Amino acid sequence: MGRIAGVTAAETRERLLRAAAEVFAERGYGGTRVADIAAAAGVSNGALYAHFGSKAQLLVAALRAHGPRLLADLLAADPDRSIAELLVVVGRRLPWKRDAGGYLIVEALVAARRDEEVAQPMRDYIGERADWLAGLVGIAERDGELDPALSGNAFAHFCLALAMGSALITPDLHAVDDEEWTALLTRVVAALAPVDTTEQTTDHRDHGSEGSTTVKVRIDSERCQGHGRCYDLAPDLFGEDDEGYGQVIGEGIVPPDNERAARLAVSNCPERAIEIL
Repeated sequence: MGRIAGVTAAETRERLLRAAAEVFAERGYGGTRVADIAAAAGVSNGALYAHFGSKAQLLVAALRAHGPRLLADLLAADPDRSIAELLVVVGRRLPWKRDAGGYLIVEALVAARRDEEVAQPMRDYIGERADWLAGLVGIAERDGELDPALSGNAFAHFCLALAMGSALITPDLHAVDDEEWTALLTRVVAALAPVDTTEQTTDHRDHGSEGSTTVKVRIDSERCQGHGRCYDLAPDLFGEDDEGYGQVIGEGIVPPDNERAARLAVSNCPERAIEIL
């Protein structure tokens, strides 16, 4: 099997990533051969290596593209929804049965403990997710949804530990009543709210612009594959060039009211080609 007639390089790459997510979840990282993924994608080994240099690279790339992204997807679907409310919605689903993407994170974490080639890109991946979560905390604090004294880094670590731990504790190992679990999550999120929401909101309006730093976005043209999610989610910040690849509008400066849209674009880019500066 060589390159499939009429299929672009981007489509072949997407086919490989989807096949990798399914095969890794089914057979595990150690039990999967590169040839297994190529066969599942309907391409040759050579076509696979034209896109990915190793099985480890393919694992982390598949995780980026098809791993758990529930919070990002919910934000994209309803960007005006309260972040605190979304945390409860996402948290409620943690005990549910996993799909292939949910098991993929387990395989990647286990492989990272044994294989340094997987460990380094996994550290990058976890760091990116933590930075994104911390950024959301900052937005929620400025909007008066969360206590401004809350550490974004600590909160991100808490969310990652909860989400990844739930990927290991599946319903067949330990089931939890949905109403009881929701009640617990609601109390936890409520404890993160400001003591006086009205006061925090007023303070934000009076002083939020003082001392603020300029936020900018950039796109790594070497990574961009032209999926178009950036300009779908943040049309005021991103557009497309003549070949359909993403590009920033103007100098990439992000107005305060577009910061959430910018972070949505960052989190939804499969190649992690967008960066907030």
